[in-house]
Amino acid sequence: MPDALQHLGGIPVFVCAADGAPLRDERAAIDVIGNASYQGAAWVAVPVGRLTDDFFRLRTRLAGDIVQKFVNYRMGLAVVGDISAHTDASTALRDFVRESNRGTQTWFVPDTEALRTRLAQD
Repeated sequence: MPDALQHLGGIPVFVCAADGAPLRDERAAIDVIGNASYQGAAWVAVPVGRLTDDFFRLRTRLAGDIVQKFVNYRMGLAVVGDISAHTDASTALRDFVRESNRGTQTWFVPDTEALRTRLAQD
């Protein structure tokens, strides 16, 4: 299934396909943001498999750089999937995820249905 615009909880979400190119850097994030914006999305849902291990190692700053691009372009970012192996290995990442999920810009959710529920509540 290719990347596609879907309406989840009444919100237009650009849902990235699990088998697409990884978001390895800020440039890849900007490309996704551009595609999502062109299609009228307010959020982008990125499967965990589209993120490299460097995203989950906060010392690389990749997560911060990518999240900042989404903030700059006023596009919500939802990381969709199980990241427990990463959060179990890193207190800093666990804290980052917890703080992100308290906000309104970047969320880490277990699946698309959880994202749909969360969007419907906001």
